[in-house]
Amino acid sequence: MKALVIGAGGVGSAIVNIASRKSFFTSMVVADRDIERAKQAVARVNDSRFSAVSINASDIDAIQSLIREVKPDVVVNAVDPRFVMPIFLACENEGANYMDMAMSLSLPHPKDPENLAGVKLGDDQFAREKIWSERNIYALVGMGIEPGMSDLFARYAEDYLFSRIDSFTVFDGSNLTVEGYDFAPSFSIWTTIEECLNPPLIWENGWHTTAPFSELEVFDFPEGIGPVECVNVEHEEVVLIPQKVNAGKVNFKFGLGEQFISTLKTIHMLGMDRKDQVDVQGVKVSPRDLLTALLPDPAKLGPLMKGKTCAGGLVKGLNKEGKPYACYMYNVVDNEWSMKNYGDQAVVWQTAINPVIAMELIHNGTWKPQGVVGPEWFDAKPFLDLLPEYDSEWKIREEDATGIEA
Repeated sequence: MKALVIGAGGVGSAIVNIASRKSFFTSMVVADRDIERAKQAVARVNDSRFSAVSINASDIDAIQSLIREVKPDVVVNAVDPRFVMPIFLACENEGANYMDMAMSLSLPHPKDPENLAGVKLGDDQFAREKIWSERNIYALVGMGIEPGMSDLFARYAEDYLFSRIDSFTVFDGSNLTVEGYDFAPSFSIWTTIEECLNPPLIWENGWHTTAPFSELEVFDFPEGIGPVECVNVEHEEVVLIPQKVNAGKVNFKFGLGEQFISTLKTIHMLGMDRKDQVDVQGVKVSPRDLLTALLPDPAKLGPLMKGKTCAGGLVKGLNKEGKPYACYMYNVVDNEWSMKNYGDQAVVWQTAINPVIAMELIHNGTWKPQGVVGPEWFDAKPFLDLLPEYDSEWKIREEDATGIEA
């Protein structure tokens, strides 16, 4: 397989690192606006199959030119969601297959944003599904850890564990700390703000929204992470899962903790979450871009991080025998382990393995995507069975089924 990876930040660099250990890749070109960053991602693997180039991810013409030059089997988008549509459309125009880990941006409902859904995450991509199908190309969207593995947990739950799913709630949490920083997100702050300050999307007899940080609850995460305050946030799973999995309710809860929530509220209060540009002494600057530049690069935080991160889904309903059942399906990564074995911090490594596994399943013909599709369009078992070959694992923890009616 020949791949073009656009973005050499934390996740893009980790994709290179993981892919270098897999023989099914014949070549991988890594493209980034910062050519030195792309070169660093390639240099660390010391593998002649990998090369670095420069690209502006907002320039459709430049991306199309690069696709024509590389002729990849798939283009992997590893930059933040602002650049989804330029890369997506460049692939569409060139007849190239596409994969991402975050979908096109949402827009709140113009009149009632905290009750009614506006433009949902991924709507701009799914609106073009017919074109992709007719051109016999695929766009596998949301193929990271969340969305991605979490969606596959939902598909597995329906196929192998449950006869009726009353609710599927993604719970994401960690006990990660960063030495020397009071506030240092382990993932892109640009994306974190987008997810947490937009009205959360919920599926329950259709899509609706709530106020940011709604339905606070404490969830006890496994493997020593412990209890973390979680709230509803906007996330792609709530768009994707209901399209293929019959669940009464789907929502996403992020374990932010009280301090993180307070900081995000302050950022919003000060207007630092704004994406539009403002004039600062004659210089046009986006407050959110400025905040991103001020905070530490998540890709470089690994040596300072301690703790574990967990991604998973709490499923409630009836098991295959028709009895009340609840379980939490999850994947945990220890930062000390990922740094020792891969040199990548836990959150980016946990994200990066998923598109590489998906590429292997497509390469060997197990998954045969066509058109615009999400992870839950496919049987989850082959994916989950491959996790040990990628030095990872998934587990099921049984939960209290009290209150579930048969």
